[in-house]
Amino acid sequence: MTKVEFFNENGRITRFSVSGHSGYAEKGQDIVCAYITAVVTMAEATLNDVLGANAKVRENAEEPRITLTLPANCEEESAVQAVLTGMMLTLSSLRDNYPDYIEVLEV
Repeated sequence: MTKVEFFNENGRITRFSVSGHSGYAEKGQDIVCAYITAVVTMAEATLNDVLGANAKVRENAEEPRITLTLPANCEEESAVQAVLTGMMLTLSSLRDNYPDYIEVLEV
């Protein structure tokens, strides 16, 4: 199962972490993992490359895990939060359709 955690401090999403394999299908055939990867990649690219948020990204292929952490302040804070909220809603919708393969938590 893939676990997605959104960390919220005082109403602000400050980071997210995605870990594990969904286990829906074999590597290369897993539509749940592909969906999650696409959403995470789009969010990271939008935050850093489009909005210039300078979020720190850590990847660990052995676990597997990816974590994105925002700096204390972002110039485009409302847009950054909109992207992260959209990501959370999109992955929550996936969880509703595939509850045995993805877990989405707000911490």
